[in-house]
Amino acid sequence: MANSNIAPDLSVVIPVFNEAEAISQVFDELVGSLSQLKQTFELILVDDGSADGTSELLNKIVTKCPHAKVIHLRRNFGQTAALMAGFDFSRGAIIVTIDGDGQNDPADIQELLTKLDSGYDVVSGWRKKRMDDVLRSFLSRVANLLISRISGVKLRDYGCTLKAYRRSVLDGVRLYGEMHRFIPIYTAWQGARVTEIPVNHRARKFGKSKYGLGRTWKVVLDLMLVAFLERAATQPMHLFGGIGLLSLLAAGTVGIFTIWLKLGRSVDFVSTPLPLLVVLLTVLGIMSLLIGLVAEMVVRTYYESQDKKPYSVRESLESPDED
Repeated sequence: MANSNIAPDLSVVIPVFNEAEAISQVFDELVGSLSQLKQTFELILVDDGSADGTSELLNKIVTKCPHAKVIHLRRNFGQTAALMAGFDFSRGAIIVTIDGDGQNDPADIQELLTKLDSGYDVVSGWRKKRMDDVLRSFLSRVANLLISRISGVKLRDYGCTLKAYRRSVLDGVRLYGEMHRFIPIYTAWQGARVTEIPVNHRARKFGKSKYGLGRTWKVVLDLMLVAFLERAATQPMHLFGGIGLLSLLAAGTVGIFTIWLKLGRSVDFVSTPLPLLVVLLTVLGIMSLLIGLVAEMVVRTYYESQDKKPYSVRESLESPDED
């Protein structure tokens, strides 16, 4: 990379957390694989608050390699935040993400780029033969099936960090919680062409996974948020208003039934929970409508105050000027 002011073709983002034993080997493998490509590249190593000597190793690495850049986060913010930091500091037209533990194979980056060049905007790795324990693999399959079913984006391995993106589809994407695995969903909903290819998955040589099974419930909650954002982010009144109208309709139905019991069947409805149910449904309906109205004002303020667009443009063409 002769001129550091010229943006590289490819940015490789590597989130790292307490990988002192593995990071040197991972870095050497990455440089070896990327050096065989025809594209110029940069390596963005994001230290996610490591406390095992990883930070010092990364500092030594960056002084020896003109292609590398190290970002030290003040504490452990999590993989999602580390990837977001890598995106913010990267400059390449194509961004590749890869784990820093050595389980992803850098040699697969070429296959990701080749698939990307065939007309896709996002190419996700699929660890077809996972080298993890049985429980982790089973829970991963269940989670992937659930995510695909709810999102409508059919991928078999959302958890694989090895992915390639065109920078244009990441514009405006902000990540929180455990949402890095949902980037293909965000981009697909914006019209990006998403696919996946099988990639090599290797057994961990050093240490143990820093992301345990305890985050499974977090993924489920984030998935619920993603589904909500897709269906109601720009039109919340449709969701909350629909709930409100259904509640009011149910309240009216129960109320009519209550009156019929009193007049037609001479039933003492006061001794039943029906009056309370009518009140509860009515309050729920009115509150849902009011929440919908407030949410609409918040959404409009969000978009208009930041001049955000509720659409995404793939390309724009116009006829050439005639002489």
